[in-house]
Amino acid sequence: MSMMPPVPPQPNPFAARDEVVSFDRHELGAILSVYGRMVAAGEWRDYGFAAMREVAVFSIFRRTAEVPLYRIEKRPRLRAKQGIYAVLGEGGQVLRRGHDLAAVLRFFDRKLIKPIE
Repeated sequence: MSMMPPVPPQPNPFAARDEVVSFDRHELGAILSVYGRMVAAGEWRDYGFAAMREVAVFSIFRRTAEVPLYRIEKRPRLRAKQGIYAVLGEGGQVLRRGHDLAAVLRFFDRKLIKPIE
């Protein structure tokens, strides 16, 4: 009877996927609701999103070839500090931050109000 050499443990191909931060269905629904209203108002034209190890980002564009006009970020590591959600402007400045996504997204409500000429 021959002895087989021990097989070294194989890395789990799904281990890195478990660490990825992403928006869940309810969060995406809230974000896309705001996005749809702004598209209907003619303010926004395109979006993109990315899921990375420490942050999930929903980017909003006025035109496709531009830098993002706004970024909505989810950073779970900031849960105990400033808040898990943030709205960032073009230059990366934090415009709104908080623990409740609906409250953070209210930042865009004032963008929908336009003066009558």
